[in-house]
Amino acid sequence: RVQMVESGGGLVQAGGSLKLSCTVSGLTFADYTMGWFRQAPGKEREGVAVIRSDGSTSYADSVKGRFTISQDNAKNTLNLQMNSLEPEDTAMYWCAADPRWWSLSTPAYEYKYWGQGTQVTVSS
Repeated sequence: RVQMVESGGGLVQAGGSLKLSCTVSGLTFADYTMGWFRQAPGKEREGVAVIRSDGSTSYADSVKGRFTISQDNAKNTLNLQMNSLEPEDTAMYWCAADPRWWSLSTPAYEYKYWGQGTQVTVSS
């Protein structure tokens, strides 16, 4: 059974950094598209970044140059390094996985597996 658990969220001042991690069991990265999504109060859930089995990545325009998605095969973790955080980054963040080949524009409902989410709050 696939299980995914996020960690690393919290409260940080604008301009600071956080690293989110998603510990994955029951799947192999080589067979899945992995993604990070977020949703702020009153807003739609949006894709933040995706990484595919070949290592290729895509980012939302709002986070390009500030966020980096990566995966560690040995540790079975999906990571999101977030730098230069802004109040607009405040949201619940989820990791997700799907066996199909998706792009950043693929909507969240297409993903099969999800973690429980972790809150990121950025103060101004």
